[in-house]
Order: sequence, then C-alpha cells, then structure tokens
Amino acid sequence: MRQARFDAHGSCIRWTESEGVGPARVYVHGLGAASSVYHAHIAARPELAGRRSLFVDLPGHGISDRPADFGYALEDHANALAAALDAAQVTGAEIVAHSMGGSVAIVLAHLRGDLVSRLVLTEANLDPDPGATAGSSAIAAYEEEDFVTDGHARVLDKVGPLWAATMRLADARALHRSASALVRGTRPTMRAMLLKLPMERVYVQGARSGQLQGADELAAAGVRVVSVPEAGHNVMFDNPEAFATAVAGRP
Repeated sequence: MRQARFDAHGSCIRWTESEGVGPARVYVHGLGAASSVYHAHIAARPELAGRRSLFVDLPGHGISDRPADFGYALEDHANALAAALDAAQVTGAEIVAHSMGGSVAIVLAHLRGDLVSRLVLTEANLDPDPGATAGSSAIAAYEEEDFVTDGHARVLDKVGPLWAATMRLADARALHRSASALVRGTRPTMRAMLLKLPMERVYVQGARSGQLQGADELAAAGVRVVSVPEAGHNVMFDNPEAFATAVAGRP
C-alpha cells in the first residue's frame, strides 16, 4: 500500500499497485465504491496484464483518509488524485474510471493534462442534475446532517448488496458531499471539458443503460463510444471480457 498527502492536515489518499511496464494504468472507482474491488479482476486479464496498475481510493472512500473539513468537490478529488500520481511518479497515464471516478478523471485531465495520456470512462457522469433515480441524486436529496445521522443507513438498505458492500466503507459525510458535487457538476461542465480534451478518449456504456445522451456529439469530437452488450452500469462486473477489450483499445 502507498499513500500521499492531499491536504494541509496531512490526510492521505492511498492506493495499491502491481508492477509492470509501459505507461501506468490508473483505476478509479465511482461513488461509494473502491478501486481494487471494481477493477483488480480486470487488470489481471490477459488483455491487460503486464502493465503497472494503480488502484486508487478517492478521499472518504476505501482505504483513504476521510477528513471532516474536506470539500469532496470533483475538483478536490481530482487534486487528491493528482497528488497520488505525483507521489507515484506517474505521468502520461491511462486513467480507467467508473461513474463518479470518470467525472474526477475528466477534471484531472482538464487541470493536469501532463498526468493523462488516455481516458477510459465507464458510464461517467457528464452533466449536472442527474435523474432522480441516480444514486447521487438520492443521497444529495438529504441534508448533510440528516444523511450522516441516519440517511446513510437508509440508503444502504435500498441500494442492494453489491453497492452496499463498498458504500458501507465510505464515510457518510464524504459520501454526501461527493454526491452533492456530482449533482452540482462543474463549470465548465464535465461534458464540455471532455469534448475539448486532446488525449485519446473512450466512453464505455452498458447497453442495458440505454442510449448515451449526446453520443453523436462526443463521437464528432473524437471520443470513441463503446456500447457493451449484456451490461448495465457496472460494466466491469456484467461483461468483464468485453470491458477488458474496450480498455485495451481493441475493436
């Protein structure tokens, strides 16, 4: 396990990694998740094995610290992720990021383009104000103190065992602030940033999630949009073979 400080109080963002050659692949989880849980089985597949791989847990999640006075905005998460990559002496990485992690990765690429050579975004949040059925919207609908007091437990009862398995490890205050940041979005929006980024960009969508909004605009801007059959939001669990193929950049 490795770590890097991300605030003035010495709070640390942490990650595990496997050795390998070539540009590092950095795996970033979504809201209420953990990177190794969602991606270690993907990094070990023959299509992807042999590369240096980092599994980073964002502040407030997994094995990383969860300071109560941290903002947990998307920009805050991106700066913490940058601190991890700087400490790991990583530049020009391939960032493989899921859901909220994809939003963080877009902001990272916008702020620190030197750290990113390729983005693989799995059902990343591109726009503010997601639908009422989105997990982030349900969490952000609570007032922060209400969520910390008992909302976290209520949400855990509703989200199902898969997401709850990692969400229960996330700090309640960090979870609420991160969800609220997703609902609030960024300026410019994550979508606007993504359209203008110069590096290779891949957007992976589970076919069960329906049509990706703005897919034609993304494609016109050079973003490769991949629809993975027999998969929903958690593409890496639903169809790991096809997901690994997309990450590897194969047709």
